[in-house]
Amino acid sequence: MFTGIVEELGEVVATEPMDQACRLTIEGAVVAADADVGDSIAVNGVCLTVMALDAGTFSADVMNETLQRSSLGDLHAGSPVNLERAMTVGDRLGGHIVQGHVDGVGVVGARRSTPNWDLVTVGMPRELQRYVVEKGSITVDGVSLTVAELTEDGFVVSLIPTTLALTTLGTRDAGDRVNLEVDVIAKYVERLVGEAGFLQGRKSRGTSDGA
Repeated sequence: MFTGIVEELGEVVATEPMDQACRLTIEGAVVAADADVGDSIAVNGVCLTVMALDAGTFSADVMNETLQRSSLGDLHAGSPVNLERAMTVGDRLGGHIVQGHVDGVGVVGARRSTPNWDLVTVGMPRELQRYVVEKGSITVDGVSLTVAELTEDGFVVSLIPTTLALTTLGTRDAGDRVNLEVDVIAKYVERLVGEAGFLQGRKSRGTSDGA
């Protein structure tokens, strides 16, 4: 479990192709300092398991399923990445509940800079749009953000100077792919409401599992 508050802007040191997978070696002195093999670290919003550690770097294997469903396959040596260690019991929840399970890949669109913040439009898969609401939370490349506005095919976020300076979102250009994780609470509500409607429908028709 994560909060979407990036702890460190790391850098990919190497990528090693494997059978139906890829091993990433990432430099991140802060997150690697107290990490152990088996720990979870979010890399651009994707929860990965530490496989090896060495002097401020860690390695993690990325399965083919993850490569296909996220933007981690775009990474190469020198790529900056957002890093966050899994939260511990008693931590402040500075962002929102983030699982590190990417729901889809979005595409950066228009970007407008102002003296105090940047407004960035992100396009997203249609099947995810119903989970996004104005002033709600969304995770973009592992960063917990508030939705400033909804668009026809996505949303707009406002990035403050700290976010611009300390995460990859400060250098994302139009056309760049970003990992998206919608608010898990919205998905649970949808499932529960759907189940309640289904059961109510069966009850009104006088049917049962044994019918």
